[in-house]
Amino acid sequence: MPDWKKLIAGKIAIAKKGNTPGKVNQDIRVPAGQTEVKNFPILDLGILPDINKDNWQLRVYGLVENELNLDWEAFQALPQITDVSDFHCVTRWTRLDMDWVGVKAQELLMMADPLENARYVTLHGYDGYTTNLPLEALLDDDVIVAHSVLGYPLTTAHGGPVRMIVPKRYAWKGAKWLKAIELHEHDRRGFWEVRGYHNEADPFKEQRFSDDE
Repeated sequence: MPDWKKLIAGKIAIAKKGNTPGKVNQDIRVPAGQTEVKNFPILDLGILPDINKDNWQLRVYGLVENELNLDWEAFQALPQITDVSDFHCVTRWTRLDMDWVGVKAQELLMMADPLENARYVTLHGYDGYTTNLPLEALLDDDVIVAHSVLGYPLTTAHGGPVRMIVPKRYAWKGAKWLKAIELHEHDRRGFWEVRGYHNEADPFKEQRFSDDE
């Protein structure tokens, strides 16, 4: 069984030394089937939740030693970082060098202290959206719970006040209007995954649809 506390602490220690082996470092940054864009298209389920920094909260729960319930003030009090990464949407567009500001997922997991049998996470959005990932995917140094991008706070249309960014996966794996991170033992497919999208969603392997699994 993994010692999540030790694993997360190790990842954070490496990051503080400035060595981030999990960073994407590829000669070809735009994956096959993608086209680079300069704008930031908006895609969602057609639901804009009535959520803002005054009524927003983030819950981290499930198979954790310490359940978290963070309001905006508590979230802003956590270590804030800027991370530049590329953003790949399954609808075949990519935007390079997006500078997200927020809190590393590592920090939240360290605080919550996952139990040994935690293996997967479900990300919950305030619009009812869900998506799933292996817990270990959130330990990458570039995974960020973001509140700002390109020098501005996230608008509601782009998932503000807070969204999850998972650069090594297609963008649907990062929930907009992030409400909760649930840790559990067995994988549970989310909204798009049960509707035919690939469970892994690696853009450099073109893992778009479940037919390719």
